[in-house]
This record gives sequence, C-alpha cells and structure tokens, in this order.
Amino acid sequence: MEFRDSPAQSEWRREVHAFLQEEAPGVADTDPLAPDQGGRLKGWRQKLVARGWIAPAWPREYGGAGLSVVEQFILNEEFAEARAPQMGGGGVGMLGPTLIQFGTEEQKQEHLGRILRGEAQWCQGYSEPGAGSDLASLQTRAIRDGDDFVINGQKIWTSGAHRADWMFMLARTDPDAPKHRGISYFLLDMKSPGITVRPLINMAGRHLFNEVFFEDVRVPARNVVGDVNRGWYVGATTLDFERSSIGNSVGQRQLIESYLVHFRANPHLLSEAVRAKFAELWIEANVAKLLSYHVISLQANGGVPNYEASIAKLFNSELSQRIANAAVGALRLNGLVVDPVRAPLRAQAPEAYMGRVSATIAGGSSEVQRNIIATRGLGLPRA
Repeated sequence: MEFRDSPAQSEWRREVHAFLQEEAPGVADTDPLAPDQGGRLKGWRQKLVARGWIAPAWPREYGGAGLSVVEQFILNEEFAEARAPQMGGGGVGMLGPTLIQFGTEEQKQEHLGRILRGEAQWCQGYSEPGAGSDLASLQTRAIRDGDDFVINGQKIWTSGAHRADWMFMLARTDPDAPKHRGISYFLLDMKSPGITVRPLINMAGRHLFNEVFFEDVRVPARNVVGDVNRGWYVGATTLDFERSSIGNSVGQRQLIESYLVHFRANPHLLSEAVRAKFAELWIEANVAKLLSYHVISLQANGGVPNYEASIAKLFNSELSQRIANAAVGALRLNGLVVDPVRAPLRAQAPEAYMGRVSATIAGGSSEVQRNIIATRGLGLPRA
C-alpha cells in the first residue's frame, strides 16, 4: 500500500484543493437535501457539472469526468476534508452506473442528464418487510398487461421517498422461478397513481425513511432496465467506482475534533477518563482511514474489494456509534438535552446517539458484514 501520491496524483490533488479553497467556503457543511438558501447549492452544482465532478466515475460522454479509482479517491478525500457537498446520492452512485451498463439509449437520454443537473431525485425500492438482508425473498409483484406492468406490494426503509421524483426498484415478475430469478428492475415515476408514501420517524424525530405501498401501479414496459426476469443481476451490479468510504472515515475524525474543541473550552468536562476515551477514538478514526486506503489500493492494482470493503464498512459503522456514545457520556446531563437552542453543540451528540443506531443496519447489517468477513475473508465454513 503506497501512502504517497505520485507526481501526477500530487498535481491532481493540488488542482482539487485549489478549486475547493476558492469555491467551497460558501457551501461547506450545507445539507444537499435541505432547502436551497440563496441558490448556493444550485450554483455549486453548476460548477461541479461543468467539471464532470457530480459523477466523477462516469465516462465523459455521459457527463462524468472519467476518473480512475485513485483520482476519484483523491477527489472524495479532498471534498471530505473541505466539508464540501458532492451532490451525488442514489441517482449518481447507484442508478447512473446501472443505466450506463444496462440501460437502453432512450433510458440514458431521458435520465442521466437530469440526474447530473439535479432535476430529478431518486430513491431505492429494494427492502420489504419480509425481505431485508435476504433481499431475494422480495414479494412485490409486477404482472405484464399489454404495454405496461402492474405493480402491487410494499417497500420499507425507503430513504428519501417523500422527496423523490423517481424510484429504481426490484419486483417479482415470475413467482414460479427460483428466488434469485424471476425479478425485474424497474424505473418508476413516483407521481404514478396508486403510490402511497408513509413516513417512518426515527427515534431522533427525523423523517428520513418511509414505507411505500403500490396498488395497481402501472409502469410502462419500456421502463424495465435490462432483461425481464434478470433484474437481480442488474440490481446487484457494481461497476468500477470507488467504494473506500474515505468520506466516512474523514468525517469521523472531524466529528471527534468538533467535540474536542468544545471540551477544551469547558475543561471541567475533560477528565482523564474522557481524555483517554477520545485519544482511543482518535486512533480508531485513523484506523478507519487506513482501511479506506487499503480498499483503494486493492482497486488501483486491479483487484475487486470484497471482504475488505466489508471490514471498512463494519468498522466505520460501529465507530460512529462509539463516538456518539462517548460524546453523550462526556457531556454528562447536557448530553441528554435534545433542544438545539439550549444544548451544547446544537444537540449534535444526542442526535448522533439516536440517529446512528441505524448505522449498523443500513447498507448491510453488521451481522451480514461479519458473515462475509468470516466466510470470504477467513475461509470459515458456513453455519
């Protein structure tokens, strides 16, 4: 694993850093999903679109920058350090690469440009009440009726469905086929009649997730991506784009820094136990960064990270919970105050403590990650 940039990589890092120094201060720490105040994010997006940096891994002919995995890693690392929003999301990171590989030319022309320009927000319709970690057990049905498919069923834990214009989803089109077959991949207009979105409020009082119900929803057959009944393989596709989670590991370190600034300004909170705990967390944040470096090194050498990416994901998810737990404890009774006006750090610690519960579930539960590490990494037998 090479820690130092090559001369060409150093030049690329300087280019990205110079751009961020000039352009990012006005948008740093801005939530891309929050209402756009003063057009800051709109102008920011336009600058990124012009450089192909909304989707840096996409080919240039589709509006990306055609970056190598290492170049994209450097871009993501510098953006994370500058706390600059990348304006990506599921449309860029998941649907776009899928359409580039499997979509028809009509689908690419209709959707890719709108994704880059932020004209359409996308959500992912995968998980169901009875199909979470075992996604292939999904039961939402899509039945062919002339030029359409008619969809009935339910999705759950759908992030951003209440804001989304479109959904990319999996539905069962052949109930008699083995469970990994007979599934198709659809593009669904969320304004279609028969769709009901209900909020799922998390324990921090935030509305991020939803359950979505489909009752005789008609989807044009032209909105199937790839072959009918082969959607599992489309949905499971991962293209050669950077998966190192460097943004997460940098964010963990920055979060620890923000807590330490508060503790130093309030030295009565900085006991020896708190010092020791946050020193340990600081080390763990750097371990997370090294795990990210390991994943990108594998990709740069032509490898496909598997259990290595699971290690990075597992460590980052559980580290985020350890940081939140330590911060709430260090703040003492103030760590229980959730009113952002009265609480220290605008109630960042208790919000994180409650909000990060889902970190070890979303994106692949810790149990699933440990199974991958055990069987594919350590070669242990399946139970």
